[in-house]
Amino acid sequence: MAVLAAAAIAATSAACANRDIGGGGGDADEPIVVGSTLSLTGPFAATGMIHKIAGEQFVARLNAGGGLLGRQVQWKVLDDQSDQAKVGQLYEQLITQDKVDLIMGPYATPNILSAMTVAERHGYVLPQHTAVLAPLMTYSCQFPAWSIGPTPNRFVPEMLFDALATLPDPPTKIAVLTSQNGSAAFVTDGHGSDKTGVLTVAKERGLDVVVDVHYPPTISDWGPIAAQVRDAKPDLVINNGLGVDTVNALTAMKQLGYRPPLTFSLFPAPGPLLGLGEDAEGVLSVSVFEPNASVVDRLGPEVKAIVDEFTKRATDAKLPYTVFETQAVASWTAWEILTEAVQGVGKIDHKAMCDWLHANGVDTTFNGKLTFDPKVNNFWPSTLGLKQIQNKDWVMVWPSDRAAAKIAAPEEG
Repeated sequence: MAVLAAAAIAATSAACANRDIGGGGGDADEPIVVGSTLSLTGPFAATGMIHKIAGEQFVARLNAGGGLLGRQVQWKVLDDQSDQAKVGQLYEQLITQDKVDLIMGPYATPNILSAMTVAERHGYVLPQHTAVLAPLMTYSCQFPAWSIGPTPNRFVPEMLFDALATLPDPPTKIAVLTSQNGSAAFVTDGHGSDKTGVLTVAKERGLDVVVDVHYPPTISDWGPIAAQVRDAKPDLVINNGLGVDTVNALTAMKQLGYRPPLTFSLFPAPGPLLGLGEDAEGVLSVSVFEPNASVVDRLGPEVKAIVDEFTKRATDAKLPYTVFETQAVASWTAWEILTEAVQGVGKIDHKAMCDWLHANGVDTTFNGKLTFDPKVNNFWPSTLGLKQIQNKDWVMVWPSDRAAAKIAAPEEG
């Protein structure tokens, strides 16, 4: 595993656009400009700010180590206001009007799809950190920094059920609550002609699906769903949703005097779930990295420095959740993909960068060596695992070789 993809950070790396910069053109006193949008306002803002802080931290370290091609790097971030309709226009502006040298993807799958259309039209390499729905990411020069493999709709439920099968009394009855947001629904229902997902995998495992509810992303009244779950008495509630969906669902169930024995939340806002205190103990979710002491110790002092610096920056920015975890790791990895590609080519040339990434892959700090095969839309074998709230903190619990603790079974009664 690379430490900080050191070649990209400590050495002078490269950056890339179809313009030839550093290989023979460009003023060494001018910065290399990376353009992107992020959701700095609107419903995705809490997560968008995590990516902003992680990116700023990476760029600061990059510049302290000499920048790219011997030049400083400037990151130009525009606010897409969590509105997919604005994303394509803003990336078009960044490329055609602002003439940025490089681009970085926005946050959230719908926004990334819009950015990808523009990147493909102009031939720009697009590192992106949060679109995991592999079948939709068809542009060969988009490079994911967070992978659940080429078939995430099977990977997630199989990982979850494998992990829970290790409990003394594994769940046999499950309730599945699914947001109709495409970023989450595919894990329940599959995508396109591939209908594999939680529902089909559960049946393959002999599990009884006692509740199957799809709800709109704009849901405000969780009472009816909570009552349906309470009456069905499942062993496990799976919420394939986003943000505070699981918080709202558990809160509504508590108001009915009910608490499910086990809960899995696909893409939650991690801080608000911790804010439930005792009511969230034992909740499971997906994670690439949690800065648990034993995990950080295994990865070494440079990782600890990254984690600590992010926490300080996030605290100074008054973020409600200041932990360097999956979202921040995805951002960090996306920046490593970008800078290593530039370093490998030695100039800003997007076609050459794209070809170099396909041929060489990248060494990353938190995900090890990544390889990119356009036949599977560049999605690499997943490093995703499971985390669980234990003693009011998120702890990696699966797979066992990366876990900081064992999965906790539900308490009796």
